Amino acid sequence: MATEQQNKDITQVIYGLYAASLVVGVTCIVGIILNYVKRDEVAGTLYESHFRWQIRTFWFSLLWGFIGVCTVVFIVGILILIANGIWFIYRIVVGWLRLSEGKPMYA
Repeated sequence: MATEQQNKDITQVIYGLYAASLVVGVTCIVGIILNYVKRDEVAGTLYESHFRWQIRTFWFSLLWGFIGVCTVVFIVGILILIANGIWFIYRIVVGWLRLSEGKPMYA
């Protein structure tokens, strides 16, 4: 069983990997893998809500990224991709701030 500090550390690492993916791209893949591998260890803690937030951030941003790429020829795809990028950054910032304050994520 992981300690409270270890759970916080892995949650911060995952937020960092998601943030780094804005530049590197593939680090979010490592982040989502860590989310699923470590999910049982954070069950019942405030970090469980952060993991749920991170997992949803990954999958919804992947979905909207795919939709944006598929519709880029219709111009609306560019707007979708921009909105998706802003939303992704928002989710990382809000999640990381609430983690630093010791608060769980809201649903």
